[in-house]
Amino acid sequence: MPQSLKQKIAEARRQHLQGTAKETYHATIGGTYIRDVVYGANDGIVTTFAVVAGVAGARLSPAIVLILGFANLLADGLAMAIGNYLGTKSELEYIKRERKMEEWEVDHLPDLEKKEVEAIMAKKGFKGQDLKKAVAIITADKKVWVDCMMVEELGLIAEDDASPVKNGLATFIAFSVAGLFPLLPYVFARLSPLSPFDLSIIFTALALFTVGSLRTLVTRRHPLRSGIEMLLVGAIAALAAYLVGYFIDLKIS
Repeated sequence: MPQSLKQKIAEARRQHLQGTAKETYHATIGGTYIRDVVYGANDGIVTTFAVVAGVAGARLSPAIVLILGFANLLADGLAMAIGNYLGTKSELEYIKRERKMEEWEVDHLPDLEKKEVEAIMAKKGFKGQDLKKAVAIITADKKVWVDCMMVEELGLIAEDDASPVKNGLATFIAFSVAGLFPLLPYVFARLSPLSPFDLSIIFTALALFTVGSLRTLVTRRHPLRSGIEMLLVGAIAALAAYLVGYFIDLKIS
């Protein structure tokens, strides 16, 4: 057995024996908003640099880059935030409605609901007296009973700390902050001997790689692999935007 695996098993065993509520190797801390932050940051970088690349490909003035870039930051950032807010809100409302329906069924159709619990436990391998005990334990507490039906029958899990406002805000902040990186070279164009577009490529590449690497705080993937993955995705989008601007400029010219 590799030494690294032995160490991981030993650490997991130690945390379980200490009664740790949330073992660190599960990386639950920060996982609630990591999707919103990564998605927002990635989209902010890619879409803003796509604007920069498109304008550069069309050989337009740097002023147009700033105008379109900041307009994109505000409009697209707000659109993503509102979309995330409405999506999260709709999901929570759907889960709430389904839970009320399950509670009604438990109250008014307990015999049928018990049969459903029995079928669920039977699929998990419970038999005979063990099956009866499992069903009795679950159905003895209404909350546990409903929780079981929500997860096992409907496949719905409600996050206790889910918040449409916080999700939308996390997306907007991540989008706006990360989306600034492709524009910074144009804001401070006179401070560097490199052209703003060349510097924007460097800034964008570093930002994409950093965001990709930070995903590993929760995903536990290798930082280098995750960073390169996001860098390649951004490069494809940027190249497409640049070529579109370039060929449109050729047609117009």
